[in-house]
Parts: sequence; C-alpha cells; structure tokens
Amino acid sequence: MNDSETTAAPDPSEPDANPRWQRRPQARPEEIVRAALQTFVERGYAATRLDDIARLAGVSKGTLYLYYSNKEALFQAAVRENLTPVIVAAEESVAQHHGASLVLLEQLYRRWAASLMDPVLGGLCKLIIAEAGNFPDTARLYVEEVVLRIRSIFRRVVERAMADGELRPLPAEQVVRELMTPILFLSVWRHSLAAYEPRPLNTEQFLENHWDMFLHGLLPIPGNRPDRK
Repeated sequence: MNDSETTAAPDPSEPDANPRWQRRPQARPEEIVRAALQTFVERGYAATRLDDIARLAGVSKGTLYLYYSNKEALFQAAVRENLTPVIVAAEESVAQHHGASLVLLEQLYRRWAASLMDPVLGGLCKLIIAEAGNFPDTARLYVEEVVLRIRSIFRRVVERAMADGELRPLPAEQVVRELMTPILFLSVWRHSLAAYEPRPLNTEQFLENHWDMFLHGLLPIPGNRPDRK
C-alpha cells in the first residue's frame, strides 16, 4: 500500500525541539486512537495526517510510532477499539438472555441501530465503505471482525426464534441481512446525502417502521403471507 506516512518514522528517543511535544507520562494508546477516530471521521482517510492526530492527542508524532507503524495500522486500531466493544456487549447479552427470543432480537436491533446512528461510529462505518477499494486489508478486517460477527449474533437469535415458533421458518441468513441492511444504509445516508435532502428523514420513525414491517412480515399469525414454495 502506498502511504506517504509509512516511511522515515521519527526516532522517538530523540527529544522534540518544541517542549509542548514532550511525551506526557499519562499518554496512552487509547488517547491516540480517540484522536485518530475523530480526525479520520472529520477529514477522511486520505486528508488525515499523522501530525494532525498527534496534535489532537497532545503527543509528538514520534510517540505515535511507539504504538503504530503507519496510518493504516492506526486506522485499523480505531476500527477494532471502537466497534469491537459493541460486538462483545451483544455477544454477552445473547449468552445471558433468558426468555423470549423476539425480546432479545428487538434489543439487539435497537442497540446496533443506536451504534450506527452515533455520529462518530456511523461516520467510521461510512468511511470504511468509501475507502474499501483503496485499503482492502482494512475493509477485510472490518468484514471479518465486525460484519460477520454481528451477523452471526443476529442469526443465532433469529434461528432460536424460528425454532421456538416465534417467527416463521425462513433462511436465517437472508432474514438477518434484510433486518440489518437498512440500518447500515440509513447510517451512510446520514453521513453523506442527508444534508442535501429537502425534507429531512425522521431517523427514529424510520427505524420504528422498519422494525414493525420486519416483525409483522415474519410473525406466524393468521392472514400472514404464505411461505414461498
């Protein structure tokens, strides 16, 4: 990958000429990642410089290289450290849940929607999609560590609901995609074309309507659409 900031890393052992760039004792990778996430979302990947991130984090550029070899490594850390906790929380909620699967499915739906509607996390997802062709390793990491994991969580709950008769039996993987894809589209829309829309979309109403249509399209109730043969 060609990245103008991957070579000639400063020697972190050499003191900086400007005293304000001296490493603070409390500096941690978490601070750098938070600054990186904010800068990436605000400026985009290509326009972000490591100098910008270092300035926002309050550390020297040399300090960045103590933890991350280049800009893409820092970007991948931002993906992992900000989205992985959301996935882990979802996995724990499934493991600890007792009761109706539809209750759990709705909880997962609302939590995942809230995560993608978050200005920073939603902006990160949109950025990854936009840069997928330029940085395939990062795109692959996102698919493997975020997309596939969250789909697997939803699929387990959907399969459980179908086995318990709470939902009609249909291909679970397809059902999960149809539940989750509109959330992702809405998140990307909010961070791209929504600003030019003459009549702003009511996000909360969109999500409520989507859940209602999804749920009532799968409930095993009289008068519902027959299963496709």
